[in-house]
Amino acid sequence: MTGYDDPAAVLTRLLHAIDALHWSGVRDCLADQVETDYTELFGGEVQRGSGDELVSAWQGLLPGFDATQHLTGPVLTKPDGADLLLSAHVRGYHRVAGAEGGEVWGVHGHYQARLTQVDDDWRISGLVLRMFYQEGNTGLPELAAKRAASSPRTPRPEIA
Repeated sequence: MTGYDDPAAVLTRLLHAIDALHWSGVRDCLADQVETDYTELFGGEVQRGSGDELVSAWQGLLPGFDATQHLTGPVLTKPDGADLLLSAHVRGYHRVAGAEGGEVWGVHGHYQARLTQVDDDWRISGLVLRMFYQEGNTGLPELAAKRAASSPRTPRPEIA
């Protein structure tokens, strides 16, 4: 077992790895193919692609923030055929010190994740964000993407 045999912990592991910019840890939480739905936050279309492509997309944004912190409530699980469905409230805080228009962007909503079993471990094969509301500087993602392209922050020490 690699530590991904507890289905309720997979979403928490993913978010901890994202906040620490531990990209191999992020990738370890994902299935080979992942469907993501951030349309309520960013518009556009539901995305389908490889776990590697999703990590690459997040690498183009998240290192541009000075810090991020994703907090979840209890994670509930429900069987769905051979898969499991997870659901949890989420509050995502994103900070860029000294940013014009405010230093913090908060995203508050509900995550729904589909887990697929790969060998003896659970991996995220689908992730949907259902928005409740945003607060703060909603221009920070654009600024963070520019910053990530030019001088991203380095990973934080790993959290157990």
